[in-house]
Amino acid sequence: MSKKPNEQDQLRKAAEAKLANVPATKLKPGPADELVHELRVNQIELEMQNEQLRQSQIALEESRDRYIAFYDFAAVGYLTLTDSGMISETNLTGAKQLGVERETLQHCRFDHFVAPEYRDLWHRLFISVINGANVSVPLMLQRKDGLIFKAHLDCRRDENDQAKPMLCITITDLTERPNTRQPTD
Repeated sequence: MSKKPNEQDQLRKAAEAKLANVPATKLKPGPADELVHELRVNQIELEMQNEQLRQSQIALEESRDRYIAFYDFAAVGYLTLTDSGMISETNLTGAKQLGVERETLQHCRFDHFVAPEYRDLWHRLFISVINGANVSVPLMLQRKDGLIFKAHLDCRRDENDQAKPMLCITITDLTERPNTRQPTD
């Protein structure tokens, strides 16, 4: 683990301070004492680094858990498509919008969820996004049970992997929903 010189100095000073509180053992005087001292300092430095790594891992896991909760329960559906139009990933909202369990969506063609009369349009949009265009468009989608609903799609090419383009799609359901708010007096 590479540390900046100032961080290494601070770590070494902290290790030296901890070692100063350890009772001295009976050792033969000479170079062996210096070697043992150096090994003890290094051992304490490693223990301190391990504790820092454990704390960092805990923070990273907490952050990942928050991200997963935000991703899965977002108000919009998120889908990732392969360059051949297959769904490779979705959040829970996206699966619910399409009326399918998330596990069964993987490796399904997204165009099966586009209303039949809009599939030609979808294919043209898909090709333009694969070629690098960002597309934001209303489109009629069809749930697995056959229900057709109006959605707004924001599509962009994922630039993280140049070898295999992926499409990132955000689906916003535009279906009119009954007003669930109660009037205030």
